[in-house]
Amino acid sequence: MSNARATHLSRRGILAAGGALGLGAVLAACGDDDAKSGGSDKGTTAAKSGPWTFKDDRGQTAKTDKTPANIVSFIGVAAALHDYGIESKGVFGPTKLKDGKADVQAGDLDISKVTVIGNEWGQFNIEKYAALSPDVLITTMFDSAGTLWYVPEESKKKILAVGAPSVGISVYDVQLPTPLQRMLELAKSLGADTTSSTITAAKKRFEDAAARLRAATKAKPNIKVLVGSASQDIFYVSGSNLSVDLEYFKALGVNFVEPAASALKASGGWYENLSWENVDKYGADIIMMDNRTSAIQPADITEGTWKKLPAVKAGQVIARNPEPILSYDKCVPLLEDLAKAIESAKKVS
Repeated sequence: MSNARATHLSRRGILAAGGALGLGAVLAACGDDDAKSGGSDKGTTAAKSGPWTFKDDRGQTAKTDKTPANIVSFIGVAAALHDYGIESKGVFGPTKLKDGKADVQAGDLDISKVTVIGNEWGQFNIEKYAALSPDVLITTMFDSAGTLWYVPEESKKKILAVGAPSVGISVYDVQLPTPLQRMLELAKSLGADTTSSTITAAKKRFEDAAARLRAATKAKPNIKVLVGSASQDIFYVSGSNLSVDLEYFKALGVNFVEPAASALKASGGWYENLSWENVDKYGADIIMMDNRTSAIQPADITEGTWKKLPAVKAGQVIARNPEPILSYDKCVPLLEDLAKAIESAKKVS
């Protein structure tokens, strides 16, 4: 999440930074017949006895006497581990909507079966956390300093004092395959059978989707893609650097609209702030919009300047999740949706 990484940013800025972050929307991807029918080939093995260790992306090694059973994790991490058959006991981060339904960041996770210890930015109930007798705390990191995502800085010491080691998986200035592989390695250490047919098939679909996107960009190199996020007063335009999804899409040939470095400076390189009057500053053929609940969704944008944009008028607006769920299954649609949009896009800019 581009905006998310600059720790000096406001809460709104941090969440909107996501505008600089990911692609998104379609959360379902096909599994094999066993997976669809609720079969057990999800990739879990019995928890190993004996000491457990895992070296995270801060270079810190988490250690426990046995493989963690009481896992507490950021909601997106919990969703990814769930896809590998590893369940979290507690979660924090955007989990439940006001109507009680699961947030987009929960993926296929059954949120009724987890304890939510914080549903919004800044929320982390230490008493609930301690009551879970956590074996490990897992989240992502959106900066080079190793800041644990959604773990409030003001209460971090008290949270870590509960005694569970922490694990951070970096999603900062790397391409998507890297954190995907790291999450898979983490799941394996926690007992997942990463050679299962379900996981192998998901990795193959991911590779095929990447090849499709590369072919689409090669066939239509002039299609320009703008990445945005909407708030009441500001439209955020993301740069393609720093975000795991955008860096990877760019490597596959996607022609992104790139704000000048000077315009990105205030956000630490993540995004440029535009007023709605200036939302037409950049020409684009496709617009990818932040689909997280912290952002205003395209259908709810009432600004006339937005509705006049060529890509909007052409219906060439797709969703993006600036915080991709780091399982191969959930990242397949990110590639496929963008490939499809480019394949069918008309040049309107």
